[in-house]
Order: sequence, then structure tokens, then C-alpha cells
Amino acid sequence: MKLILTQEVTGLGAAGDVVEVKDGYGRNYLIPRGFGIRWTRGGEKTIESIKKAREARSVRDADHAAEVKAQLEGSTVQVKVRAGEGGRLFGAVTAADIAQAITEAGGQVDKRTIVVGNPIKSLGAHTVTVKVHDDVEAKVNLNVVSA
Repeated sequence: MKLILTQEVTGLGAAGDVVEVKDGYGRNYLIPRGFGIRWTRGGEKTIESIKKAREARSVRDADHAAEVKAQLEGSTVQVKVRAGEGGRLFGAVTAADIAQAITEAGGQVDKRTIVVGNPIKSLGAHTVTVKVHDDVEAKVNLNVVSA
């Protein structure tokens, strides 16, 4: 089965790639979760629009990646969450929460590039990794505070 990927799938390809997968994998996993759509001849326009969007939001080159890394590592990001007594959170801090906090602080990061090692479930200082480029990773300091 030929599919057009709409999001990056680890070990398979990036958004806009045309891939050949087993029928069951495509029909039961990729398509229902929105990771891909069926390939058609008319889908070529879809491929081009997905690739344009990916290029617009991706880091241009290694020099630009170094600038973004310096910006991210140069500041501490405040993440506001709901917490109970004793500093325990209601739930955990997600990659989407971190991406929103970085955006509010003046950066631009896609939530899919944020790697959280252990779930963040307490207030205080934490560190997460952001994959800025294939070869460049930035360590971002977070300060989780009660809202």
C-alpha cells in the first residue's frame, strides 16, 4: 500500500514522503491516527503543500540550528501548571505544555522535537532536550511553577 505521510513517523519517513507499507499497518495504524493518507495521482499537490509547510517550520541549516540552540539554552522557561499541596502536580508536564511555554518566552519549537526523559510531576527546576536539527540538541532549563 502506498501512503503519503502527513507527520514524521520514526523509522519510516518524514511528512510529505511517499512510502510503501504493508496493508494492515497502513489501514489499521497509520491512516486512523492521521499519520498518513492514501496515495493517489491527485495527491501530488498534497505532497507539495506538506513539504512547503515542513520547510517553513524546520531549521534551515546547522548555523541556524546553532543560533536556535544558543537562544534556547540561554534562558530559563517558566512553565505554569496546577499543583496541590507539597508541590505535587495534577498530572504531568507534557511536551505540548513545554512548547507553549517556550513560544510564550519568545522561541519557536515544535512539540514533537521535545524529549522529556522522565515525566515531570513536581515543581522546581527540570531539564529537557529539544532536537533542533538532526545533529544539534539543546538542553532547555525549565522552572515549573504553580499557577
